[in-house]
Amino acid sequence: MSDLDAPSTTSMLRALRLVALIAAGEAAFLLPFLLARIFRPTLLDVFGITNLELGSAYAAYGLVAMLAYLVGGPLADRFPPRGMLLTALLLTAAGGLFLVDVPSLHRLVALYVYWGVTTIALFWAPLIKATRDWGGRTSQGRAFGLLDGGRGLLAAATGSLLVTVFALLLPVDPATASLAERAAALERVIILLIAITAGIAVLLRFALPAESSRGASVRGLGLEGLERCIRLPTVWLQALVILCAYVGFRSIDDFSLYARDVLGLNEVDAARVGVVSLWVRPVAAVGAGFLADRFGAARMSFISFVLIAAGSTALASGGMPGSSLMLYLLTIGCSSLGIFGLRGLYFAIMREGRVPMAFTGSAVGFVSLIGYTPDVFMAPLMGFLIDRSPGAAGHQHVFVVVTGFALVGLAASLAFGKLGVRSVGEEETKG
Repeated sequence: MSDLDAPSTTSMLRALRLVALIAAGEAAFLLPFLLARIFRPTLLDVFGITNLELGSAYAAYGLVAMLAYLVGGPLADRFPPRGMLLTALLLTAAGGLFLVDVPSLHRLVALYVYWGVTTIALFWAPLIKATRDWGGRTSQGRAFGLLDGGRGLLAAATGSLLVTVFALLLPVDPATASLAERAAALERVIILLIAITAGIAVLLRFALPAESSRGASVRGLGLEGLERCIRLPTVWLQALVILCAYVGFRSIDDFSLYARDVLGLNEVDAARVGVVSLWVRPVAAVGAGFLADRFGAARMSFISFVLIAAGSTALASGGMPGSSLMLYLLTIGCSSLGIFGLRGLYFAIMREGRVPMAFTGSAVGFVSLIGYTPDVFMAPLMGFLIDRSPGAAGHQHVFVVVTGFALVGLAASLAFGKLGVRSVGEEETKG
């Protein structure tokens, strides 16, 4: 039994540990992803790059991440999470200092390569393993739903704060701001993100125990865990579910740009539209997680993909008039319910797939290697489609792609539901 379930461990300490995991889980990705997601139009102008060039930086990150997932998984099975997570956050924050200088495209790509190491090899698998341990045998949906819902709440609150700060640093009418004024405002936003990331690292240092509750399950860095997980068909299906869901997640990077290019909003209002979807995340992830414990994670994954397919089909149809802001908000709200509901389910379905706890890190590394390949191809693809067909057409092409992947994910969820077994106590004891 985990020490988190021991009578001597207070509910407050247990809650604090989850809060620390939530905060760390989002802090690692504020600089690499949240910044561009909210301020994409401004960042492109200030850095003097195109959508495709920004996509190349994300592609470099994704390529490094593919190797980092495989390395980080066995590391997480060998070492306690606190030290790995703390080191990852501090190194990620340090990388933000290079972003302040408005690096050239080559330096920007190098920075994203660096972040691929700090946020994946040192961070991702330890975060998932610590969360799975926190959830125990009966609350995997709740654990991962709270993790991603809490991350979403932090992202939305941080995003709203950043937009407010950004707006205060610009003239009363943002449309009149010069490029120099926008660059100065963006620089201060980046510095604020560096401070937030480092501050959460300090919280993590005091909230998590030096040793994980289950300790270092695997001696050495052998391939036993990877070999065992690869033999499970459900692990392959889980990887496919994550891949299709992550395509949908990456599409939210286009929400603010769509609002500017198609709806004609200014940059501040477009950024606010991007933040709206982030506020859906806490409700969707937590709700899907709790429902997964009751009805099954595979079933909730199916429903989530239906929502993504419906929303992305509407955006791809070309039937979004330029003046229909409310209709647009409702549409991205529908898509966001599915996108963020799935983020609460990515790893909750691992228990139904009979993955032994001792090899959680290896399983996370393998499914992430496949599942997060959109980090390699989605950003360049989006950039290519939007740059090739400026205006509404390019954005419609992006959401045609999202719809296709949502339908594949829907089929994968059905297959997983047929293969997955909810009672896995015997399998875990073997690990």
